Amino acid sequence: MDKILDKEPVRRVRDFIANFDLKLKILVLNDTAKTAVDAANSLNCEVGAIVKSLLFRVDDSYLICLVAGDKRCSLNKLKKILNKKNIRMANADEVKKNTGFSIGGVSPVAHIMKLNVLIDQSLSRFTYVHAAAGHPNCVFKIKYSQLIDISNGSVKEITE
Repeated sequence: MDKILDKEPVRRVRDFIANFDLKLKILVLNDTAKTAVDAANSLNCEVGAIVKSLLFRVDDSYLICLVAGDKRCSLNKLKKILNKKNIRMANADEVKKNTGFSIGGVSPVAHIMKLNVLIDQSLSRFTYVHAAAGHPNCVFKIKYSQLIDISNGSVKEITE
C-alpha cells in the first residue's frame, strides 16, 4: 500500500493539500474508493459526504464540478448557470489530459491544467467531506469550508 503514496498523482495531491494545511493527510484504503458508494463503505460514512470530481467539456474548455456522492450533476442547471448550450461529460482521455488523474481517482485539487471549479451546494450538509486523492484507493478528509477555499470553487446549485 505504501507504494501507492509514491505514485505521481498521489504525491501531487499530497503536496497540494500540505501547502494548504499540514493537518490534511491522504488515507490509503484497503478497498477501492472508485465510486462514491465504495468510498462511503470503506470510510463508514454517508454516501453524500463523498465528493465526486466530475469533468465537463464546455465548448472548448473544461470545468470540474464537485458533487455530493448521493447526487447527480444536472446538465440543464450547468447550462443555465454558465449560459452555454454545448456541455457534456468529458471522456477518460480528456479527464487524464486535463486533470492528470484517471477516472476513479480524480481529486478536486492539484489538476495539471487550470480549471474552474463549481461546488455542489448540497455538500454543505456535511462538516467534513472525503475526496479522491489521485488514486482509487486514496482519499483525504477535509472540512467543507476548506474544500471551497482549497479548490477556489464557486458554490452553486448544480444537482438534480
